[in-house]
Amino acid sequence: MKQNTRSSWRKVETVLDADIRDGRLEAGQRLPPEPKLMERFGVGRHSVRRAVAELEARGLLRVQQGSGTFVRDAGMLDYRLSERTRFSQNLLDQGREPSGITLEEEEIVAPPEVAEALRLAPGELVYRSLRLGLADEVPVNISNAYYPVRRFPGILEARRGRRSLGAILGAYGVGDYVRLRSAITTRLPTAEEARHLDQPRTQPVLVVRKVDADLDGIPVTCSESVWAGERVQLSVDNAPPRPRRDAAPRAEGAEPHPAAAQDAAGARPGTVAADAAPQAGTAGNAAGRRRGTAGEEAGRRPGAPQDNRR
Repeated sequence: MKQNTRSSWRKVETVLDADIRDGRLEAGQRLPPEPKLMERFGVGRHSVRRAVAELEARGLLRVQQGSGTFVRDAGMLDYRLSERTRFSQNLLDQGREPSGITLEEEEIVAPPEVAEALRLAPGELVYRSLRLGLADEVPVNISNAYYPVRRFPGILEARRGRRSLGAILGAYGVGDYVRLRSAITTRLPTAEEARHLDQPRTQPVLVVRKVDADLDGIPVTCSESVWAGERVQLSVDNAPPRPRRDAAPRAEGAEPHPAAAQDAAGARPGTVAADAAPQAGTAGNAAGRRRGTAGEEAGRRPGAPQDNRR
């Protein structure tokens, strides 16, 4: 006989939670259909659905419309922020396969905060690229990045390929680039961000605003990245950087771009106070805990409220 008490869905939640944590239900495994769960626990459809909704809100399950309910992968990506932060290499070092999907791209007048971060004159044009970053085909971040049009004409087309950002910038004469600033905050995702990251809106996200520059200190890109808090932790790497002044002027295999001759034609000369070696620590995970912070000038926003690589 089916239970009709208010605690019936709690029983389902508790048992499924234990099954997941003890490995009886493995990451990626599909849950039995509702009728089977109703039969197993002796409860009604409402209790099963309430239990599944609670486990989804806690980040243990994901409901895929038309396919079923699956156990989320509990593997945490340890994304390291350092002077030379590279999305692809970060993932490859951990045995993950990096990939990305372009969601939006456009050429616009630089918003004031972007012009300030990139040291552009008012009215200058920038490319905006909104991309979804994946690790082993699982969404981990949404990045909103900006590039000066005058210095990097046609870079959006290059970003559509599979080459790394370092190789693409190398074709424009940027042999190497470093992180000037990183600012980390947490918040709840927007509905669109939650949809792209395939996570509940009740799960916090980690937001990283950053500025990268060439070795002369001239900014080349700024961005804001929104990371899935339940799948990613951000670690600040305080190790001393390896000298790269003798690096090849272009990334290996990169063809020089006609705009390289202009060097930094569109950027105004000057020096940026770099935050290349931030305080060591680890910044937050799904619970929104911030065990360390990176970057000064947290109030300066190098990108519009969403970002890239990183």
